[in-house]
Amino acid sequence: MNIEQNQIEKHNDSLLTSHQRKLNFLKEEWSHVDLESVIQKLVDFQIAIPSWALGTGGTRFGRFAISGGEPRTIEEKIEDVGLLHALNAASGAISLHIPWDIPQDAAALKTLASSYGLKFDAMNSNTFQDQAGSPHSYKFGSLQNVNKAIRKQAIEHNIEVIKHGVALGSDALTVWLADGSCFPGQLNFRNAFENTLESLHEIYAALPDDWKIFVEYKAFEPNFYSTTVGDWGQSLLYASKLGKKAYTLVDLGHHLPNANIEQIVALLLMEGKLGGFHFNDSKYGDDDLTAGSIKPYQLFLIFNELVEGMDAKNMNHAKDMGWMIDASHNVKDPLEDLLQSVEAIMIAYAQALLVDRKALKAAQDNNDVAAAQEILQNTFRSDLRAVVAEARLRAGAALSPIGLYRDLQCRQSLVKQRGLNTVATGL
Repeated sequence: MNIEQNQIEKHNDSLLTSHQRKLNFLKEEWSHVDLESVIQKLVDFQIAIPSWALGTGGTRFGRFAISGGEPRTIEEKIEDVGLLHALNAASGAISLHIPWDIPQDAAALKTLASSYGLKFDAMNSNTFQDQAGSPHSYKFGSLQNVNKAIRKQAIEHNIEVIKHGVALGSDALTVWLADGSCFPGQLNFRNAFENTLESLHEIYAALPDDWKIFVEYKAFEPNFYSTTVGDWGQSLLYASKLGKKAYTLVDLGHHLPNANIEQIVALLLMEGKLGGFHFNDSKYGDDDLTAGSIKPYQLFLIFNELVEGMDAKNMNHAKDMGWMIDASHNVKDPLEDLLQSVEAIMIAYAQALLVDRKALKAAQDNNDVAAAQEILQNTFRSDLRAVVAEARLRAGAALSPIGLYRDLQCRQSLVKQRGLNTVATGL
């Protein structure tokens, strides 16, 4: 489904007076800062959409269709991300998962993506499922497996994913491993680490010169006694041993309860090994809920460390880090959920950009704990939705993305095109 620019403009005209009033209030409240610079950073900032998040998610107990109209092909997935990008001007990339999204004609896909203003973000390999026609099973691990033939199969799959990515114009590979153990004594920890590192070295050697590899970690699930890349320290260890093209990827749901993710972010940035993010939210574990829906203050604190750390290294916020959503939508329209996630991320980023760094440093240097808390919480409590909306307006997108999505009955149109019984992912 395509949204015409005149439809966006008509929608914006109906909200412009109210929007301008809110924006003028913020300009007055924040007259001491360069709000124009903040708005431009928001215009430049893009968050990749994963192909598997465009359809209904599921749990270990079941998957329930929402309302139909899920994309059936890579082309339709690109079309859906194009729809999101037209609405918010902040979803300018799609991240594919192989073998769920094997390109048959890379040149045609690049042309199609370009027509929507999209590029291809990091490619994702899959060794957490057995694939049809594969001679070996990953039941007891992939890159860590005690069987060298199974490790070789997993290595070759990752190299195949790199080749697909090169053809599409991607420049990164994300490796997430379900490898681990469920019971004590099931595997030798040192051997599992060494097997995994040896496998990653072969994958690393196949990377083009301008590519990055992101090593994602997860504390538990599907294995519950140990995971081979169980935390940020283990991921950093792999990335450090692999070389300068290897980085740690942080998924916000891949931590044990109460982990201080903002401290993890700060230290990885300090080491030059933070490569990217998978945004989502959680109450208990890897819940894959809408970003900012459960812990919005934590999301802001993470961005506070990101902005401070990236500025300390003179990094480009929009280009020097991989930003992507990784969520599972069980009870919402997936596209509405993604619009909400992008909005929450942009708001947290805007808030972090407005933190008074000089005042915060002075409070820290004087051990003025109360002042430091006031600086952060006062910024977090500021309603910056109008600033984020202004960035969308200047980029030619909708002041209220979900409002326009519903007004145009986008989901109903997708159902008419694609039917009720479609499945978007390989889950």
